[in-house]
Amino acid sequence: MEQSYIDMAKMLKAISDPKRLRIVDMLSCGELCACVILESFNITQPTLSHDMKVLVEAGLVTDRREGKNIYYTLNKDVLREMHGTLGRIIEEKPDCICHSLKGCC
Repeated sequence: MEQSYIDMAKMLKAISDPKRLRIVDMLSCGELCACVILESFNITQPTLSHDMKVLVEAGLVTDRREGKNIYYTLNKDVLREMHGTLGRIIEEKPDCICHSLKGCC
C-alpha cells in the first residue's frame, strides 16, 4: 500500500474522534495551553494527554513545553497538505487509480 494512503489514514483516524476534532477546531484560533483545553471538556488529564498524543503523532498538532505547561498548536502545513491530498483523491484525473480498474461482466 502506498505510504501516502497510510499517512492519510492515520490523520483521518486521529480526527475521527469527535473530541479530537473539537480540539483541532479550538486550536484553529492559535496556540492553547493544555490546561485551557482540559477546562473545555469533562475528562481527566490522562485522557487529554492520550488524545493530544494521538494528534501529535499524526502530525496534525505540535507541542512545546514551557515550565510545567504544555502548549499545543495546529501544524497548518500538514493540514493544508492533508486538505490538498483529500481533494486529489476525490477528483477524477487522467492518472486516476479508477482508470486501471476493470469493469465487471
